[in-house]
Amino acid sequence: MNYFITGATGFIGRRLVRKLLERPEGTIFFLARKEEAELVETLRADFWSAGSDRVVAVYGDLREDGLGVSAADLRKLKNKVTHFFHLAAIYDLKASAEIQQKVNVEGTRRVVQFAEKVAAKHFHLFSSIASAGMFEGLFREDMFEEAEGLDHPYFSTKHESERIVREECKVPFRIYRPGIVVGDSRTGEMDKIDGPYYFFKLIQRLRNLLPPWMPTVGLEGGRINIVPVNFIVDAVDHISHAKGEDGKCFHLVDPTPYRVGDILNIFARAGHAPQMTIRINAALFYFIPKGIRKAILSLTPVKRVVNAVMKDLGLPDEVFTFVNYPTRFDARETQRVLRGSGIEVPRLEDYAWRLWDYWERHLDPDLFVDRTLRGNVKNKVVLVTGGSSGIGKATAYKLAEAGATTAICGRDVEKLEETRKEFEAAGLTVHTFQADVSDEKSCAEFVAKLNERFGGVDILVNNAGRSIRRAIENSFDRFHDFERTMQTNYFGALRITMGLLPKMIEKRRGHVINISSIGVLTNAPRFSAYVASKSALDSWTRCAASEFADRGIEFTTINMPLVRTPMIAPTEMYKDVPTLAPEDAADLIVEAIIHKPVRIATRLGIFGQVIHALLPKAAQAIMNTTFRMFPDSTAAQGGTGSGEKKSLSGPTADQVAFSQLMRGIHF
Repeated sequence: MNYFITGATGFIGRRLVRKLLERPEGTIFFLARKEEAELVETLRADFWSAGSDRVVAVYGDLREDGLGVSAADLRKLKNKVTHFFHLAAIYDLKASAEIQQKVNVEGTRRVVQFAEKVAAKHFHLFSSIASAGMFEGLFREDMFEEAEGLDHPYFSTKHESERIVREECKVPFRIYRPGIVVGDSRTGEMDKIDGPYYFFKLIQRLRNLLPPWMPTVGLEGGRINIVPVNFIVDAVDHISHAKGEDGKCFHLVDPTPYRVGDILNIFARAGHAPQMTIRINAALFYFIPKGIRKAILSLTPVKRVVNAVMKDLGLPDEVFTFVNYPTRFDARETQRVLRGSGIEVPRLEDYAWRLWDYWERHLDPDLFVDRTLRGNVKNKVVLVTGGSSGIGKATAYKLAEAGATTAICGRDVEKLEETRKEFEAAGLTVHTFQADVSDEKSCAEFVAKLNERFGGVDILVNNAGRSIRRAIENSFDRFHDFERTMQTNYFGALRITMGLLPKMIEKRRGHVINISSIGVLTNAPRFSAYVASKSALDSWTRCAASEFADRGIEFTTINMPLVRTPMIAPTEMYKDVPTLAPEDAADLIVEAIIHKPVRIATRLGIFGQVIHALLPKAAQAIMNTTFRMFPDSTAAQGGTGSGEKKSLSGPTADQVAFSQLMRGIHF
């Protein structure tokens, strides 16, 4: 018993070859392009564990007459093929209509003719449930002409290829219509992003953004039929060798498919992401007349937003067309033939975690982008303000190690020189500049030097800042605290940024990273001056990002949690509060440089922002509790105000517990 397979080097095909090799006899011939010769040898050695005598490559091309197979090979195959499997096809929603027509339709016709030339005894077509189009209701295995909604080229070409076999093939045939094929349910192995995998990046983003217990909003739609590749291969192997089944069609589907919302939640659980407890039925959008929908989507602002979101998430334009997929499939013929074989579709809940794990380790698009710091900053000019100590110094060190042309500025000349020597001792170069960002003249001179020496900068990290921890009731006579904090944290950052933006605009590239605070999200008491200045910077950044979105200039805000730096040293109580090390904070800046997100914030910070938005009174009660629990320092009180005194016995049990609970928040 010999076999011939097209598409044997593909995802399903190579597994079918391996399955057929489990049978004790028979030679497996397969069509391969000449440029696949190296791949063929790799598959023989590593995947099939079979020699060229058992797995024989026949070189040709599906797009050529006679499949491009030589006359000599044709003679060798004549009357020797028992089962001819046609798997080669375009399985890609994003492929052009032209290429799908050439491969799926014209290619199938050539394959049928070739199978007749070699006098194959059985012909097996791998079709697809897509051949039913967008049929409303239950599509049976004996239905074909009833297909409807074949507008999409993938649907129409799969339907037409099946028609060719039904009407033109003189060899006894069997047709298989697999559902949406995902990875192996035992290993998770998959070769590309398709079907439900398109939503994995969105689920991953939710996981990174929100705690897993927080409910989120998701989509609801039709039932999507998902089957693992190992079920497909096992089922086809069994059915193709069953006697008396020629001329029939078999649905290789899950008899109890899931709705879109359930599938998204199954994978959300697999990826430890929040559950989408509130689901918006996508069918609601179809109540809007098609003409109106088309007109809205054709508006330039709408198109740009939609394209940006789809590109960011790696979603093809067609994906939402199938969210409301209306077709269900019975599988009575398939179940009849498989009865007693032990071959059945496993529950998605039981293997979804394997699919997720394999995707995240092998297919996540981020894995194929240079995500190293060196790859993003080598030979680029990066300025870190406030770079002679704390977060700035730790960041500058990482940048210099990665090959960036690293510049730092600070007010203290001695500290700058000390930093330069420290870098030099480590074999690193850092360019130091004395500048006071709170002084307009100093900033102007500094920016002029940068532009003259480096022609501007590629990446700006606005890190220089000052913080004041003092209750408002102890600040009535200290208005200058608010003024000087604003001068450094807001106006200072703007002076540097606006001085360097013209060169970025000229180059049409640049990245501005502003170090903000978790206090902006949580509205931390005692930091009204500091939080107000950082909030102003955050707001300006959002405006700037909108203005420069089409100029190649990125803006990132980092809502930094509490960091162990000289800036917080005067506050004694912070010795008992969990804080980030400067190196940990620098890692967040590195993340910003590599991924260029709009914002980086801790889950606690985002949760605080949500609580303030949804339950403002509750949020105020929580923050007021911290405010009263942790008094101002003696210096901040200045002998006036509430009269609270610093404890001589260290923090109380309540203070320790609350500081752990509110880890990272300034109070």
